Amino acid sequence: MTRDNWTDARLDDLSHRMDQSFQQVRTDMDQGFDRVDSDIRELRSEMTSRFDSLQRTLILAAAGVIASLIGLIATQL
Repeated sequence: MTRDNWTDARLDDLSHRMDQSFQQVRTDMDQGFDRVDSDIRELRSEMTSRFDSLQRTLILAAAGVIASLIGLIATQL
């Protein structure tokens, strides 16, 4: 292939095909990022609910310890 074969029409066609290919890559990347973003949101929601559950458990355990100590002190008086 020589330089004579590269006409303006062929260069325009190559440019158009490259633009389409890059657009497809961008679309694929955007879909991938959307999927990752969705996964992160789901994970964050799950972690929040688990931390809330842990906090409730710790509060109940602390209340039980405090009640036990109050009962122990009351029986010793």
